[in-house]
Parts: sequence; C-alpha cells; structure tokens
Amino acid sequence: MRLSLRFVLPLMLVLAAIAYAVAPMVDRLTLTWFVRDLDSRASLVANTVQEPLQELLTAGRRVKILEFFNRITRDERLFAVGYCAAPTAKALATRSLPPEIQCAELARWEGPNNHLLPSNQGPLHVTVLPIAGEAASPGRLVLVQDMSFITRRSEETKRYVFYLFMGLAAVVSLITVVVAQLSWRGWVAGMRSLLRGEGLLRRPGSSAAPTLPGFKPIARDLQRLIRDLESDAHARDEAQIAWSPESLRAILRSELRGEDVLVVSNREPYIHQRRGDRIEVQRPASGVVTALEPIMRACSGTWIAHGSGSADREVVDRHDRVAVPPENPAYNIRRVWLTPEEEAGYYFGFANEGLWPLCHIAHVRPTFRSGDWAYYVAVNRKFARAVVDESKTKDPIVLVQDYHFALLPNMIHEELPNATVITFWHIPWPNPESFAICPWRDEVLEGMLGSSILGFHTQSHCNNFVDTVDRFLEARVDRAAFTVSLGGKLTAVRRYPISIAWPPNPEIVQTSVADCRSSMRQLNDLPPDHKVGVGVDRLDYTKGILERFSAIERLLELKPEWVGRFSFIQVAAPTRTGIEEYEHHEAQVRAMATRINARYTRRGPPPILLKIEHHDPREVYEYFRAADLCFVSSLHDGMNLVAKEFVAARDDERGVLILSQFTGAARELPEALIVNPYDADQCAAALHLALTMPAEQQRDRMRLMRGLVAEYNVFRWAGRMLLDAAAMRRRSRLIEKTARTDT
Repeated sequence: MRLSLRFVLPLMLVLAAIAYAVAPMVDRLTLTWFVRDLDSRASLVANTVQEPLQELLTAGRRVKILEFFNRITRDERLFAVGYCAAPTAKALATRSLPPEIQCAELARWEGPNNHLLPSNQGPLHVTVLPIAGEAASPGRLVLVQDMSFITRRSEETKRYVFYLFMGLAAVVSLITVVVAQLSWRGWVAGMRSLLRGEGLLRRPGSSAAPTLPGFKPIARDLQRLIRDLESDAHARDEAQIAWSPESLRAILRSELRGEDVLVVSNREPYIHQRRGDRIEVQRPASGVVTALEPIMRACSGTWIAHGSGSADREVVDRHDRVAVPPENPAYNIRRVWLTPEEEAGYYFGFANEGLWPLCHIAHVRPTFRSGDWAYYVAVNRKFARAVVDESKTKDPIVLVQDYHFALLPNMIHEELPNATVITFWHIPWPNPESFAICPWRDEVLEGMLGSSILGFHTQSHCNNFVDTVDRFLEARVDRAAFTVSLGGKLTAVRRYPISIAWPPNPEIVQTSVADCRSSMRQLNDLPPDHKVGVGVDRLDYTKGILERFSAIERLLELKPEWVGRFSFIQVAAPTRTGIEEYEHHEAQVRAMATRINARYTRRGPPPILLKIEHHDPREVYEYFRAADLCFVSSLHDGMNLVAKEFVAARDDERGVLILSQFTGAARELPEALIVNPYDADQCAAALHLALTMPAEQQRDRMRLMRGLVAEYNVFRWAGRMLLDAAAMRRRSRLIEKTARTDT
C-alpha cells in the first residue's frame, strides 16, 4: 500500500501540472476554431441574403432593407448587419452597428487578422463581404457577430480540461491500488483475455471465449454511435471534400451502406442499337448520366428508364433488366416499354409541348390536350409500378429526374410511404401567374410534393415553386426552413446547382489548343488568323439562336472592320423534330443565317457557319478549344452546361465566355460577359469586347471560372443530394426509435 501511495501522489501532482499547462493551448485552439466557424457562418449568411437584398436594393426600398436586417439580427449571435453601397455613402444598418465601423474605413476590417472589435458588450467579430448583383451597384455587406459565447465556452473548456486530468489521475490511482491488491497471475490472465477481445466482441466463427450477453447491447450502441459520428463528420467537412467519382463512391459506401437506391429518368444511360448483324452499345452524352453513374456503381442499384434503342428488347432478361456497364457490370437497367401512342402523348405532347414552354417562358405558347395528359398520367403510373417491382426494401432511396415525371413522386409515396424520394427539376420553375396556365396545375404540384427532397438549380426557382404552392394549394409553407407540408407529408425544397464532370475526360482534350485552332480553320476554309466564335446548342427555341444571329449582324453593322475577319460557327443538334414549333424554328434559323451571309459574304468568309447535325463530345470540345469566344444566349435556362463545358475545355486559360443573364450559370460565373440576349446592341458590344480583350484579362477571368467549375462539379451536385437524404433518413429513424421507446 505504501508503494502504491508513493506512485499515486506524484502522479496526481504531475497530471495537475499538465492540466494547467495544456489549458491555455486548448483555449487558443478553441478560439481559432470558433473564429473559423464565424467566418464560414458569415459567408453562409451573405450567400443566403444576397438575392433578397439585391431585389430590395434594386427597388430602392430603404425601410424594407432595414426591416430585413432587423429580422436577421434576431439570431442571438448576429449582433449587427449593415450595407455600404460605396465608401462615401452612409451605411444602411441596424442600430446596433458599432460607430467604429464606417463605410469609408471598411478596408481596415478586411485583413486576415483584423476581424476582432472590442466593445462594452464583449468582443465582436466583424466580416466584410462583397455584394454585387445584376441590377444593384456593387457594395459590401458588413456582418458583426457576438463573440461573448466564446469567452463562456473557453472558461468551460479550461474547467473541463482540468476535471479531465483530475479524473484521469483518480482513475489511474484507483487502478494502481486495485492492481496492488489483486493476484498478479489472475490479473495478467484477465488483461490478456480482455485485450484479445474475448468476452466482449467476438467475430463469428472464432474460437474465442463466448460473448458476454451483458456487453452485446453496449457493443451495438458503440458501433452505431461511431457510424453516426463519422456520418456527421462527412456532412460537416463537405467543403473540404475533393469531389470526384472515387470520393463520391467512398462517401456513398459509408453513408448509404446497404441502402436500396433507384434512379428514374426518361433517358437511359446505355442504349443498345442494332447495326446490321451486330448490336452496338451507345452511351448518350448527358450530364445527368455522368453524375448518377457513380451512385449506381457504388450502390449496385437499379436505373429505371424508357427502353428506346432498336435492340433494347433483345438484350434484357425476362424481368426487362440488363446489367451494365457491359465490360464490367455494376448495376442494372430496368427498361420500361412505351407504345408509340404513349410516347407521343407523354413525351412529345404533355412534357415537351406543355410543360417545357410553360416553364421556360420563351414566348412560345404551351399546348395542353386532355389526351396527352391521360398518357402522361398512365406513363407515370407505369414507372411507379416499375419502382415498386424493383424495390428490395420498403424504404428505398429513389432519385426522380426532371419534368417527365412530375406525378411520379406522389405515386411512389402512395405505394412505398417510407421511401425517400429525391426529385430534381432540371428546367426552370416559372412564377405562379405563368404556371396557372396549366389546366392540371394542382395535380402536378401534389405529385411533386410526394418528394422528400425537391431540388432546383437556383434559389429563384425554389422561391417560385414555394410561391406557386402557397398560391394554389392548401399546404403549410415554412419559408424559413423552405419546407412544404401537404397532407402530413413534409417536402424540403433545396437548391442544387448542377455542373459537369471534373476534370474533363482526357480523351476529349488530348488534341492541343494550337492543333484545334489550325484544323478547325482549315476544315471551314478560314484564314489562320481569322477570329472565330462558337455556339453549341440543341436546335431549341429557348436557346436564343435567332437573337444570337441578330447580335452578330449588329456587330458587323456597328464595327464593319470585323466583316471578313470574324465568323461564328453555330453547332445546332436537331431535336424533337416531330413537333411543329421545332420544325418552324429550324426553318427560321436557316433563313436568318442565309440572309446575313448573303449580306456580308462578298467581303470574305461568311460571318455565320451553320452546322445542323449531331456532334460527339470530342468534336464539340475541339470547337471550344479552337474558338476565341463562346456565346450562350439562352432566353431562359435552368443552368446551361455548355457554358461550363467551354470553361472546362480551355486549359490554356484563354477565350471569352459571353453568357445570357437568364441562365442559372450566370449566377455562378460572374467573370463571363453577362448580357441580355434581347438587347442586340449590348450583345454586339460584348462580342467586340471579347474579340479585343487582352490575353491577361482573358486568363484572369478564365482562371477564376475554371476554379469554380472544378470545385462545384457534378459529383458535388449528386453527393450533396445523397448526403441530405442520408441525414433525413437518420433523423426519421431516430424519431421512430424514440417513439417506440416512449410507447
């Protein structure tokens, strides 16, 4: 016993000294973490308030801005909010904004070490962030956060560290005393058994001692706790993830291990076509396919799609399934067969003559026919039956893609009420007044609200959808959490901007930029130093091709020095040729290109080279790499991935992107030249600016855009939705477990 005391007392003194030495270091580390969290929180608040603030600034509603700021500062940690339109302007701010913060002196708060402001209420954290919108003049948002809670937690941390070391000393001391009293031989044998895991956790089939029944619940709870902590860590560290197919698969294996994952889309990821005596496998160029394939490969799920290939029926089994990819099968495609009448009514009719023009607001009247609606309902029901047939569990995760399946989420919910349905709407969502045109608006909204998560490209589309629901349905709308409750079913409405794969496939960028420029000019009979612009679109009236040609004609009128020195190559893939509006649009495009060329061809190469044909991704990227500029003039677009593909193709950091303000991409790529495609003079000026822009400025703009596309790539888009779904399922299961325990 005396030997034990000789050991215990010095041990307790040493641990006490260590506790006092470690406490200040932990204090500093804790402060660093909290400051970093405050910076991240400030960026999140700025991103959240940017759109409504821009609208209020554009409207010049000063009182509303102050009311908006006051609502924000109800958060107990947000001390004050202000906005400075210019250094000489007076700040629009809450009354709590410290007088030391003036618009003329904001620079002093923008340095990496200049965020702390002492005050009578305690230390404050000051963040100054730029705010620039389409209609508002550039300004800076000032966020002041209360740091008093850090002081309180710091004191708690010091106290807990001290208690920890004292507790550790007590435990070690107790163990030492017990060891001294025990039989040495029995103690050693017991420790060896414990270290081998015998009696606590035993692997099946091992020859170890039997598992102690009392420890089984503890072991299961510990394992479940570790998995939950790892999942939470993944969600918190999302910003630090380098998103790629590998990282997406790794996260899915940990987050959705053993989960039943299904994808539903109109287009299938692999198409089997008959070519004479052989069957050829085609993979359509699709951003959706690129994003969702890693999910299917990681989860070994099932992809449900319309079987449209000429040889699709020949390769499926008796359950209409085929394993893909052909070279290394990892998941199944379940093909759904449609009659010509069903395809005409559901796809060409209601989806593309009704919903497509209705949502794009591109001055084409939508056509709604009761017969098309009947086929749309029937086909959605057919896909719902396929989802039920392919579900291995009662609570699968189902990813529903696009406007072809507006009714499907609710149909799935009726059959599988515990399913987690993630619906992504790839096209814009219009304002309530426009959507009111649809004769079956209530049915479409109710169908979509069968989703657990409903995703759009931009926050404005989310706002429009929530406004539409609020206008036409008796549903409970929570605008703070952005959720809609209808019939007891809660739907989260979220922004998930889609993107492209990064880095691009090496095969499509293997030809050097210099070789692309040379070969493309030779192919089109253009001089080596000829300036070239490019546009790549489906031949769709929403893409603004006619407006693009008007801008080119206006450029040649205002700047005749470009006649014979600049040509624009328009790659236009035919689409939906069975619809009259698309046939008429193609005729208009051809006629306008012919007229402009007839006007200017006498002085050199034609100003417009129109190529109405399909091009594979490699050819498209060669055009991107060869061009001096890319013009995206969509009249209304959900995102427009062509803009991001052009940026991805320019690894030489050259070239200029001219981008319509009516695309979702315009909100993510502000370094592009943002234009109104309806304003021919503005677009012509942008074309001239792009053609004369110095190489250094091109490089600066392109470098910033490439960094953003690399970080916010398509794998991040898919991963964020799946992580949100996993978190939602964990919460739901916890609530169910708590309810069972209470009863």
